[in-house]
Amino acid sequence: MMRTLNSPKTPIHCNYKIPTPKLSFASSSFALSETKSKFSSKQYPKVSLSVMSSHNQNQQQPLSLDVLINSKRKEEVFGDIKSSISDCLSETNLHLTVPALKSKIRGKVRDIYDAGDYLVLVTTDRQSAFDRILASIPFKGQVLNETSLWWFHQTRHITSNAVVSAPDKNVTIAKKCSVFPVEFVVRGFVTGSTDTSLWTVYKNGSRNYCGNALPDGLVKNQKLHANILTPTTKAEDHDVPVTPDEIIKLGLMTEAELDEASRKALSLFEYGQRVALEHGLILVDTKYEFGKGSDGQILLIDEVHTPDSSRYWIAHSYEERFQNGLEPENVDKEFLRLWFRDHCNPYEDEVLPDAPEELICELSWRYIFLYETITKSRFDVLSTKEPVHDRISRNILSALSALK
Repeated sequence: MMRTLNSPKTPIHCNYKIPTPKLSFASSSFALSETKSKFSSKQYPKVSLSVMSSHNQNQQQPLSLDVLINSKRKEEVFGDIKSSISDCLSETNLHLTVPALKSKIRGKVRDIYDAGDYLVLVTTDRQSAFDRILASIPFKGQVLNETSLWWFHQTRHITSNAVVSAPDKNVTIAKKCSVFPVEFVVRGFVTGSTDTSLWTVYKNGSRNYCGNALPDGLVKNQKLHANILTPTTKAEDHDVPVTPDEIIKLGLMTEAELDEASRKALSLFEYGQRVALEHGLILVDTKYEFGKGSDGQILLIDEVHTPDSSRYWIAHSYEERFQNGLEPENVDKEFLRLWFRDHCNPYEDEVLPDAPEELICELSWRYIFLYETITKSRFDVLSTKEPVHDRISRNILSALSALK
């Protein structure tokens, strides 16, 4: 069942500038060199990388893991990251202090407030994986919110979205709409470590996943012949893989709605791969969510191509490492997921160990690094004496008053 809500006709505007660099894709390619026969253990599709953007022409060296680990920029922000560990935005209860907010829904990462004609989405610093909260990461909420806003702006030629305004670094005000209870997961590689990841189900013997036929002989981190859609239902405790036919039979979406959302998801992913490659990265997989406005228009909602919803690898080293059986150099939360898998059973253990401080700081830096690498904008480390809840409350009140 969909949650039916009204959608206002309000133009998109932001109270601070969203970086919108001009990107050129004419000289980029993400080509696949096919094998002579079906996928085998000795012949793999090759990722052909041609990155000729003005950004990379100005670089003496391609983007590498060394830049991520040992850069001067990391030194600049690491002190702020460490000093902010105890001040993470882990929980909000703004409906108790802001009269215009009627109720709160606590998501894995976002706190969602009903503001009458609008929804107010506050992106917290909570880190989720394995269908539970693992830790709080400094500046994560700000990074996710600003990353999504950048991508929402860049992808308007593919689909309309629900963004109305962004009054605060951690806040987006959005149109209300009927949210489809389906996550559109798009994958370009056989990889992952969770129970629903493509590599996990493949190595366990599955050769048909969410309606996609998979050949024998694939190996971990291999490029798929074509991007595939592997939708999941938005269950309360965990996501459940589902086929397109099941989505229609369960009444989650009509065939027309599913076709449109699927086309948009695949187009968004292809575009995201192109942009990521322009900046030395591979967009490996991601997920999208859609809703339906009161006028019947299908809108992109939630988040887009963030390091929370997406997996990113360093492009320059991928092929050589893959051919040598090494894990790709990643710029996402996978290393934190692997740490928890190595130190506990994150699906069954009632109490999880605390993640080491150095891992928390490293993940915060990687999120900032990814934002700055793709948007080519300097991340503004928010530092103020004003309590974060007071700042957010003030900015939301001002924005909602302006929308009346």
